[in-house]
Amino acid sequence: MPELPEVEVTRRSFADRIAGAQVLQLRMGKPLRWPLGCDPQSLAGRQVQGVRRRGKYLLVDLDAGLLLVHLGMSGSLNFSGGLPAPGPHDHFDLVTSRGTLRLNDPRRFGALVYADGEDAPVARKLLGGLGVEPLGPDFDPQVFHAGLRQRRSPIKQVLLAGDVVVGVGNIYASEALFLAGIRPTTRASRISLARATRLHAAICQVLARAVEAGGSTLRDFSNAWGESGYFQLQAMVYDRAGEPCRVCAQPIRRLLQGQRATYYCATCQH
Repeated sequence: MPELPEVEVTRRSFADRIAGAQVLQLRMGKPLRWPLGCDPQSLAGRQVQGVRRRGKYLLVDLDAGLLLVHLGMSGSLNFSGGLPAPGPHDHFDLVTSRGTLRLNDPRRFGALVYADGEDAPVARKLLGGLGVEPLGPDFDPQVFHAGLRQRRSPIKQVLLAGDVVVGVGNIYASEALFLAGIRPTTRASRISLARATRLHAAICQVLARAVEAGGSTLRDFSNAWGESGYFQLQAMVYDRAGEPCRVCAQPIRRLLQGQRATYYCATCQH
């Protein structure tokens, strides 16, 4: 699944190119996860003001309303002035005066939803429960620790839940916990302020490095230029079960938490 770094990399790869463009038409393919919420033809003539990110959602701001885009499990966006005819897995084309934004999503868990504004009920439903942005100025170590103190679940599960801090998906949670030296099964409420501060710094560092590396391409992720990411080549623990730890040389272990694979080093993570 594209996680926060992949979504941010995608945003950066087309946001400047589409800003200021006029919407010519919206072509919809097979139904996606949720309904669009408006007549596609009603968007013709509107202007794209910019593209923001909230968690794993892209927010395409129009001069009236906005479009919320989610990449789902396997989606990717492409933005170009010369795209071929849509294929069976191409589910929407936002045709603008500067090019076409297309969602390709083989599993169709992605979404394109229109809202009159961020205060509209549909936008509040999708965005209202999201935690603080880990790459933003509001991600404070002490507030982060206070949030962890209220949670009795394992720290890895709390990070994935997204209500304390948003967007730290499966790959990056494993990596951040390794960097902070925290066992993924540790109860969140038992993590001290000092350890929470280390984890806070590790989350920021891992996500920033992932964005710089273009995200992770495990299967078919690519940005809006069609380029793959390379963070997975730097991974310390993720998808390295049985391989030697890059720090202590002990084998990396794998366990399931909430049906998601977790990777850790039993020696380096206490």
